[in-house]
Amino acid sequence: MEVQAESANVNEPARWWESHRQKWSQSPYSDPMTRPKAKTQKPTTALLAFVCALTLFVAVGASPGAQSPDASVRRVLDSAQFKQAVTILDRDHDRMVADIITLTEIPAPPFKEEKRGAAFLAMLRAEGLTNVEQDAEGNVMGVRKGTGGGPLVAVAAHLDTVFPEGTDVRVKRAGTRLSAPGIGDDTRSLAVLLAVIRAMNEARVTTASDILFVGNVGEEGPGDLRGMKHLFLKGKYKDQIKTFISIDGTGSGASITNGATGSKRYRVTFTGPGGHSYGDFGIVSPAFAMGNAIQKFSRMAVPASPKTTFTVGIVTGGTSVNSIPASVSMDVDMRSESPAELAKLEKTFLALMEQAVSEENAARSTKKGNVAVDLKVIGDRPSGQTPATSPLVTTAAAAIRALGLTPTLSYSSTDSNIPISLGIPAITLDSGGSGDDAHAPTEWIDVEKGASLKGVTIALAILLAVTGST
Repeated sequence: MEVQAESANVNEPARWWESHRQKWSQSPYSDPMTRPKAKTQKPTTALLAFVCALTLFVAVGASPGAQSPDASVRRVLDSAQFKQAVTILDRDHDRMVADIITLTEIPAPPFKEEKRGAAFLAMLRAEGLTNVEQDAEGNVMGVRKGTGGGPLVAVAAHLDTVFPEGTDVRVKRAGTRLSAPGIGDDTRSLAVLLAVIRAMNEARVTTASDILFVGNVGEEGPGDLRGMKHLFLKGKYKDQIKTFISIDGTGSGASITNGATGSKRYRVTFTGPGGHSYGDFGIVSPAFAMGNAIQKFSRMAVPASPKTTFTVGIVTGGTSVNSIPASVSMDVDMRSESPAELAKLEKTFLALMEQAVSEENAARSTKKGNVAVDLKVIGDRPSGQTPATSPLVTTAAAAIRALGLTPTLSYSSTDSNIPISLGIPAITLDSGGSGDDAHAPTEWIDVEKGASLKGVTIALAILLAVTGST
């Protein structure tokens, strides 16, 4: 059910804004960092007070000597179209929540995102985007046309979840808390994209750049960023996207992920002749070779900064308790913020695996055959960074400061890894609200209106500043 904004005439946002500025600036909730209690909060008080406060902040500055927001951010936040779009987001918050629930209850296991993709495609088409389509990898997308004065900007949220087929994805609601697998990572962000498109359309926001809205596949684990790899390396928009923004996870809106944590993942399979644990005792064993390999791997020295990590995540194999196994395997994950450190880690790892095999073949009998190792890459996520001094990051930081928060820069493994590795400016932003237990069946988000809309408002401001809103 849609909630009408209190006393709002969305067709005359500037006049409405001015008439309410004094009223809301005197509100006890006029501090944008203060969240009112749900019991006493009127449907729009928190948001209106927040936006009013940010307007005054932009107009006069937070304090003497405080850094002024970038001129493009100031222009966006002062515009009647932005204010109207925020009012529409507020009015239609219940609709955004309904979209979150609808999409969450459509399963999207790794490599099986088709049903959710089809639903999101229909939603994009219903919002009036052009060139709405699904590409060969399964990404769905559509374009909101600009005036033609700027480069193509893409903004994306991922369709897939980590949960296997058959997972119960029905949403359970308790007040403003919604619980279901995948609801925060990253289904909420898909609904945020739809809400932003609707608000921009109704407020008649114009941008210089075309904006490509994307619901992409394959962000999680085994997906290995396949959706982004296709979009940037093979799809019709290859070499056309000049700026990329990913919306992923919940949060206040203060976080800017401008660093890409790279990873290399291997399935390492050790094979040998196998045999009876008693009758063939003394022959080489793939299990002993793998045990030695794990011990060597565990002792590798890596730097604390840039952060570099490794683990053995899965170990499997063997036939029975009284057998020398013919095959065993392990899945290995290696990560680093630095491309150079990741390459060094991988080189050392590969050498240690071969060393472990050689040592096993030297330590026991090879009369029935040798132990061998097969190393298969099962994940390859490039690392890198969009510099903190780049126009994209400084504009995002200026918008966050203008909206009353302190921006933070961070590293993570997200869809932005691919464009960053190609030298394309890219960042990942929060979708707003709060949540926890991502990747667990107990995953939840809170859609309390004030915090929920604050993050969406920040993302909208950044998007409009980057795309040259006029």
